[in-house]
Amino acid sequence: MSTYFAAPHRSSESELALEIGFVSRNPVVTGLLNSIGGLLAVLDANRQIVALNDSFMRMLGVEDPAEAFGLRPGEVLNCVHAEDAPHGCGTTEYCSTCGAAVAIVASLSENRPVERLCALSRNNGERQSDLALLVRSQPIDLDDKRYILLFLRDVTREQQRAALERTFFHDISNMVGMLVGASELLLSQGESRLALNIHQASLRLRREISIQRLLLQNSAHDYQPHWERVSTQDVMDDLEALFAGHPLARDTEIRFSNRAPDVEMTTDTSLMGRVLSNMVINAVEATGSRGTVEISAEQRDSDVVFSVWNAQSIPPDIQRRVFQRNFSTKSEPGRGVGTYSMKLLGEEILGGQVGYTSNPDAGTTFTMTVPGAVAETD
Repeated sequence: MSTYFAAPHRSSESELALEIGFVSRNPVVTGLLNSIGGLLAVLDANRQIVALNDSFMRMLGVEDPAEAFGLRPGEVLNCVHAEDAPHGCGTTEYCSTCGAAVAIVASLSENRPVERLCALSRNNGERQSDLALLVRSQPIDLDDKRYILLFLRDVTREQQRAALERTFFHDISNMVGMLVGASELLLSQGESRLALNIHQASLRLRREISIQRLLLQNSAHDYQPHWERVSTQDVMDDLEALFAGHPLARDTEIRFSNRAPDVEMTTDTSLMGRVLSNMVINAVEATGSRGTVEISAEQRDSDVVFSVWNAQSIPPDIQRRVFQRNFSTKSEPGRGVGTYSMKLLGEEILGGQVGYTSNPDAGTTFTMTVPGAVAETD
C-alpha cells in the first residue's frame, strides 16, 4: 500500500464498530464530548473518526454522527485533496504540508500534544471555500489502545483580518511615504505657508498610522516616539483647537484652564494628543448633553499634570476594569480600546503616569502626569 505521508492502513468494519462502541461508553470521552464547546473529534490509531461532539456535527451539517464514523478529518471536511490518492486523507502529495495531518502524525509518533495551523480548501457544494483551522492533536490511551483527541478551532476570520491589516498598513505606509517625499520636494522649491502645512500634515498622518498599527498589534516596543520640546500651553492650544468644532462637543461645555506656568517638556505630541483627546471624548460621552467637561494643567514639582474632569462618577464594579483591553460598557463591537490606549501610550511609551479618581461627590477626573518639566519658556 503506497502513501506520500501518513500510514494508509484503515480499521476493518468490525474493528471500527468495536472502537465506536467502546468510546461511546467511556465516561472520560463522553464527558469531554459533552463539555467542550469547540470542535472535537476522537480518532483511532488509523486516524479514523469514532466519535465527535455536537459542535462538530453542526459544522458538518449532519444530524447523525454515524455519517462521519470511519472517515478521516480531511474526508469529513471535504478537503479538495482527500481523494487525490487511493487511500485518502493523509496519504496524498499535499498531506506532508497539511497542518492537521502533520499534527496528528507528530503527536502519534512523539506521544505528546501537537498544534498546527491547517489551511484547508474544501468542496462546498458547487463552490470551493478556504478555511483556516487551528488543530491540536492529543494522544490518549484507553483500555490499552491508542486514540487521538482532535480539537479544532476555526480561525478563518482572524487570519483574514490579520492578512488585510498587513496589506493595508503596507500599502498605506507606502502611499504616505510618497506624500511625505512630495511635500519635502514642494518645500525645497520655495517655502510657503501652504507647503509647510501640507508637509506637517503628512508627517502627522505618518505618525497616526504608526499609532494605529501599535494599537492593533499591541507592540509598544516597535513604536519609535518622535520626541520634541513643547510647552504646556502648546498642548492645551492643540487640544482646544481639536475640540472647537468636534461633533461630540456640540452640546457639551468644554472649559480649558492652564494653571501651570508655561513650562516645557519632552514628549511625543501625537501620542500625548491621543491620550488627552481620549480622556476628553470619554468625559463628553459620560456627561451627556448640556454637561460640562473641564480640562486643566498644573505643575507639581518637576512634573506637569493634565486633568480631564466631568461630574459623572464611574460605578465601583466598572472602576476595577477601566483600563482593561476590550472591556467596555457599550455593546458595539470594537469598543474597549480608548482607556486601554491611555495606559499603553501614556505609560509604556511616554513614560508618564495615567490614572483616575471617581466618586459620586467629586465626579471623575482622569490624569496624565508628564515627568521632566524642567524650565520655563521666555
